[in-house]
Amino acid sequence: MDPSIDPLSDVLTALSHPTRRAIIARLAEGPARFTDIAEPFDTALNAVTKHLKLLERAGLIRRKRQGREVLISFEAAPLQSVATWVHEYERFWNEHLDEFQRHFAKASVKPQEPKP
Repeated sequence: MDPSIDPLSDVLTALSHPTRRAIIARLAEGPARFTDIAEPFDTALNAVTKHLKLLERAGLIRRKRQGREVLISFEAAPLQSVATWVHEYERFWNEHLDEFQRHFAKASVKPQEPKP
């Protein structure tokens, strides 16, 4: 399968970089202009543009023209696919941890020695 058409891969790729996570955190506070988003980063503007393109491809942001400005907003819906995927593994680990707990509970119960 082509990874560019896998929404979960796109979202995970977008979330994999700390700059993109910082952009999402900023946009979670509300829509912002490109310059407002780029301002806190000590990087070239075209690097921020590339980060925004990855976020947009994953569906995590959208752009909306308001007059002469373009506002960028956070879209949380794609994070549901990540939550669903993680939840499957959470069940796996819970089952295995329960098995470990039962094993150690049995191991800690020592048979009583007969009294003389």
